[in-house]
Amino acid sequence: MIPARQFTAAAATALSLVAGAAFVCLFPVADAWAQGSSGSCEDEAQIAVLSSPIAPWKGAPLRVVFASEELLDGELTLTAPDGSVTAKSRDRQGGPPYFWFAETASPAAGTWIAKLTRDGASGACGTIAREITVARKEPPRAGATSKGVWPVRAAWDREMENLYSAWIEKLFDDPLDAAPSWPALHEVLRDPSRNILFNHLGWREDEKKLIIRPDCADLPYFLRAYFAFKMGLPFGYANCTRGGGGKPPHCTAWWNIHKEEPPPVPAQQRSASGEQFGLFGARAAPAPAIKVSRRPAGLVPGFGHYLRVTVANGVHSGSGRTAADDDDTDYYPVALSEKTLRPGTVYADPYGHILVLVRRLPQSDGAAGVILAVDGQPDGTVARKRFWRGNFLFAQDPALGSPGFKRFRPIVREKNGTLRRLTNAEIAKDPQYGDFSLDQSQLEVEEFYDRMDEVMSPVPLDPVRALKEAITSLEEQVHARVTSVENGRKYQIEGGREVAIPDGASIFETSGPWEDFATPSRDLRLLIAIDVVRGLPDRVARRPERYTMPQDKGVEDVKAELEKVLTEELPTRKFSYTRSDGSQWELTLKDVIDRMAELEMAYNVNDCVELRWGAPDNSDEASTCKRQAPTAQRAKMAEYRAWFNERRRPPRL
Repeated sequence: MIPARQFTAAAATALSLVAGAAFVCLFPVADAWAQGSSGSCEDEAQIAVLSSPIAPWKGAPLRVVFASEELLDGELTLTAPDGSVTAKSRDRQGGPPYFWFAETASPAAGTWIAKLTRDGASGACGTIAREITVARKEPPRAGATSKGVWPVRAAWDREMENLYSAWIEKLFDDPLDAAPSWPALHEVLRDPSRNILFNHLGWREDEKKLIIRPDCADLPYFLRAYFAFKMGLPFGYANCTRGGGGKPPHCTAWWNIHKEEPPPVPAQQRSASGEQFGLFGARAAPAPAIKVSRRPAGLVPGFGHYLRVTVANGVHSGSGRTAADDDDTDYYPVALSEKTLRPGTVYADPYGHILVLVRRLPQSDGAAGVILAVDGQPDGTVARKRFWRGNFLFAQDPALGSPGFKRFRPIVREKNGTLRRLTNAEIAKDPQYGDFSLDQSQLEVEEFYDRMDEVMSPVPLDPVRALKEAITSLEEQVHARVTSVENGRKYQIEGGREVAIPDGASIFETSGPWEDFATPSRDLRLLIAIDVVRGLPDRVARRPERYTMPQDKGVEDVKAELEKVLTEELPTRKFSYTRSDGSQWELTLKDVIDRMAELEMAYNVNDCVELRWGAPDNSDEASTCKRQAPTAQRAKMAEYRAWFNERRRPPRL
């Protein structure tokens, strides 16, 4: 993507890479970017244009995106060299940013025209067009970089951020009533129907079988790094603490693609220097020595290693919970509005979970507005879910850090080539951003959720419909737990060893099989979600102005009606899980709610799946259970049960 006003500078930057030996060869500038003469119109409408791949040729699909900051209607067309229109779309997506996407599978060689015709716009700016040169032969492939993980040839700005949002939304697009999930992020990235940047660099890089399997903290970094790698943008990350002793996490060092973090010191050396400590400050047993791996040569192998080793080992959930006014962070907080809550925005909850927004649907036809997000799980699963109180937890406690919605801090390249992050003050004054805000840090819990209700659904909601949508959100959460518990069952039947239970609060923050297959964090969220659904009638009674209350009914009448809906609806929402013997057992949401007490101790991977779903003793459901956690582990779980009963995470010591 090169807006017209930046094209000359970008071309010069690209050409300078040749002199710097960043590429063994460089694609001709005329082939690399969509070009045209309507730059002033693009500036006026804040429209960015991306054509992919970077060097189009007739043997690869041609994809084009037009992204706009402002709401407008129009039609995107792709016109072949012979004048025929091969693709067109009036399907405006997003909001904001808004974007159009068109693709042709086998473009003919020659000059193509990508054109956005705006409805209601007169004069020269009624149409924004770009010429795209498609080569007859496959362009030569670039070689490795001589400095850094990948070369920087573009800059982060509003247009690039809008393309990032469009890429994110398209990547995870599915019907609203679907609940998509993928075994790993690379499953999504390898899908050319989703990934606008599939093989964008022309190296068939997305066919190299790179393994990209982030957990929740890795996911936003992996997405940002992937986009930056494809688009030639700066990228970096900070080493941060997890917080503790009543203080929030803070970051101690920042690394980037031009200044890579040194490989970790082998465990034996750390132990000798007295630096081997556990997560919560207790001295840990010395870890075995590890083999330090180096980033391999080659852009694609080097990128894969950088992602799954360097970045994955460098970031964690504390990276998202740094104090709102801290400049030395990877994220900065934004205000709560439809302008700021766009795809790519990150949500950090106070207890360590991270989600990435992928789509916002405005309120319409009586239906509530919806915000969709994806998260990564310890087993590598990536799943989409709705924003609601059961998934997006919020609390104000200085010791936990600053939760809420945040965006990646822009990284700029100085004249001498070094990379740095913008400060909060710079972001606030930068016309390309200008969205730094401390508003969320000043909201109490109920104020936060009330504000989100107003952002998502400015018009009062039908209370019965709102309740049923909350039940649907709970249902999605239960289905996600089915997958997690099933992964634990498979671990058992495939010969997995008994997993040690961590001590104290470490049950929520650890690594290895416990993190992969136990579900303490998920179960705590599920219990909170159950409380949200059960408490919605009371919430309607507390804030009747947010709902379309029937004129012939009082608040108490509406509350009673909602409680009746709960009683009738919960038994109709059914799901199944696989028991220890491989047979299916059906439950309902009512069963799950009735088993809240059992779910307070249902997270241990060493228990059979029947126990993990709260099956009653001596019941037919429990008859297939052949495994139970050791007595000592059950005693620990009984000690920790108060955290689940009181719906709270213990403090970090």
